[in-house]
Amino acid sequence: MKRTGATILIVAALAGLVVGFLVDAALTAAGRPTFVPAASLPTILVLLGAIVVAVAVPIFRASRGRTARRIDPFRALRVAMLAKASSLVGAAATGFALGLLAFVFTRPFTPSLGSLGSVIATAVCGAVLVAAGLVAEQLCTIRKDDDDEHPGSSGAHPDAGPSVR
Repeated sequence: MKRTGATILIVAALAGLVVGFLVDAALTAAGRPTFVPAASLPTILVLLGAIVVAVAVPIFRASRGRTARRIDPFRALRVAMLAKASSLVGAAATGFALGLLAFVFTRPFTPSLGSLGSVIATAVCGAVLVAAGLVAEQLCTIRKDDDDEHPGSSGAHPDAGPSVR
């Protein structure tokens, strides 16, 4: 599994930004009020980040020999994929909230502080979820064994014949 790169996180944030901006533009064009995320959304994003890191810590401890428990590779993979998904969702949520803010700030009126508070909190907590997902993904990495690759080898089995390219 490859680690989550900055490129995919930036793409998710940009996609969220565009969708957030377009949602508010469509709502305003239809004569409806702009979208304001629920007040519980930032709390949910932070709790999700805390849970992702909490389930990754036992894998980190087991992989570093700090506990006698054996690492279940399927569990480690599931937690790593959850961490990756969490960082993508956090990036998209941050972008969405920034898109909502971008739309509101392009309008000729001053928005109310109550609606801005929820949007800003969502953007910040989405960024916290990205950080938590990346930390949890790092905690789930297992050190390479010395037997995995020998220096100077092409990764082929030593008993295998010459490779044909």
